[in-house]
Amino acid sequence: MKIIGSYVSPYVRKVLACMALKGIEDYEIDPITPFFGDDEFARLSPLRRIPVLIHGGLVLNDSTIICAWLDETFPGHPLLPADPADRARARWLEEYADTRMGDVFIWGLFYQKIVCPLVWGEPGDAERIERTLAEDVPAVLDYLEGQVPAEGFLFGEIGIADIAIASFFRNAAYARFTIDAVRWPKTAAFVTRTLAHDCFARFKPFEDAQLSTDPKGRRAALLAAGAPLVEQSCGTRQPVRGMMRL
Repeated sequence: MKIIGSYVSPYVRKVLACMALKGIEDYEIDPITPFFGDDEFARLSPLRRIPVLIHGGLVLNDSTIICAWLDETFPGHPLLPADPADRARARWLEEYADTRMGDVFIWGLFYQKIVCPLVWGEPGDAERIERTLAEDVPAVLDYLEGQVPAEGFLFGEIGIADIAIASFFRNAAYARFTIDAVRWPKTAAFVTRTLAHDCFARFKPFEDAQLSTDPKGRRAALLAAGAPLVEQSCGTRQPVRGMMRL
């Protein structure tokens, strides 16, 4: 099995966390960002988005599709709750995270504050950052505060909904955003304990290694950290603009 996508992507992080819950250890990763994908990457991912999962002749795109396939194919820890109503709610929360939280925390903050200067060599949209922090983030946190539990996880054991939500706050932290625990105490505590779970924590050293160096030294840093990298990458030296998801 091979996963194409950066350890720092919230969508790749989501898939890797679900694979960890399933006990899937035999895989390799090509840790590229979609901005640095070659023609082969474009063939495998026509929207130039990550992650991509390759298993034999099967090629899957989109983290939700990949995680659903993982849950249907591999036994062990279920990613969705058993009750039909809870399953529907879990799917909605995953969708809310992937779409609304992705737009707010990735395109509104992480892309503007991290990707623009590092990849494109240009400043992010200051007005969008200000609007995101003043309007969009509080609205998301107000909603989550009414959804997440005061203790434990959303549906008993940790699952896809918890993972999808928490994943975006790792990127928010990289953009130097922290949740106000006084205003949103349940959400702050929920995110802290979810990201502390082994299915997330085991990949943090790889994220740190990737963020600690420039693209030229990234592969060596990841290998030194023990990341299971592919021998042949779809990465390029120059970034490519286009439709993509981090």
